[in-house]
Amino acid sequence: MSRHARGFTLIELMVALFIAALMFAMGYGALSQGIRNHDTLKEQQAHLLQLQSAVRIIEQDFVQLTPRPVRQAVGDEPAQPALQASGQGTSLTGSTMGSQTSLGDTSAAPGPSGSLGTSGNSVTPIVALTRSGWANPAGLQRPALQRVAYYVDNGVLKREYWNVLDPTLASTPVQRDLLTHVRGLTLRFLDVSHNWQTQWPPQTVAGPNAQDMSLRLRPIAVEITLDTDDWGKIVRIIEIAG
Repeated sequence: MSRHARGFTLIELMVALFIAALMFAMGYGALSQGIRNHDTLKEQQAHLLQLQSAVRIIEQDFVQLTPRPVRQAVGDEPAQPALQASGQGTSLTGSTMGSQTSLGDTSAAPGPSGSLGTSGNSVTPIVALTRSGWANPAGLQRPALQRVAYYVDNGVLKREYWNVLDPTLASTPVQRDLLTHVRGLTLRFLDVSHNWQTQWPPQTVAGPNAQDMSLRLRPIAVEITLDTDDWGKIVRIIEIAG
C-alpha cells in the first residue's frame, strides 16, 4: 500500500496533461496574435511611408513647375502646354471620377503618346507638366528641365518622365510606381481670378496672344485629392511659385 500511494493515477496524469496543453494553446494563441499584429503594423508603416514619399514627389514636381511648353510627338501638331490636365482620376474599375476627359481617350493625352498600362490598353495621363531642377549628378548632356506625367493604372499611381524634354514617337518614358491601393486622383487648379478650375489650361484664356498664354499659363495653386484604400481621401494644396 505504501508503494502504491507514492504514484499518480491515470486520471491525475490526464488532468495534468490537459492543463499543460491548455496553457500551451493559450500561449501559442497570444504569440500568434502578437506576430500578426506586428506584421500588420509593419505593413501599415510601409504604406504610410509610401504615401508620404508619393506626396513629396508630387509636391516637388508642382513647386518646380516652369512655363515651358513641349513639342508634340508629331511635329506639325500644336505644342503641349507647360501644364496640361483633365483634373480627373480613375477608379479601380477603370471608370472616371467626373465628367471630364476619360483616361481611355487617347485623343486628349497630355503625353507624346498614350502610356501602355499593365492591361495592354492605352491609359491617358491625368496630368503632364514641365518642371525644373532635374538633378544631374553624373554630368550628362541633358537639360535641367524635365517632362513628367502622372496616371492611375489598376489601382497604382504611376509617374513617368522622358529623358528628353521634347519627346518623339521613338522616345520611351521611364515609369515608376509611386503608390498602391489608389482608387483615384483628382486635381483642381486656382487661376489668377481665384476660381477653381477642373482642367488646365482653362478655356477662359482670351487676348491677342491667347494661344501662347495658354501654353505657358500656370495656376496659383493646385489642389490634389488622393483617394486611397488605406487612408481614405487625402487632400493637399500646393502653392505654385511665380
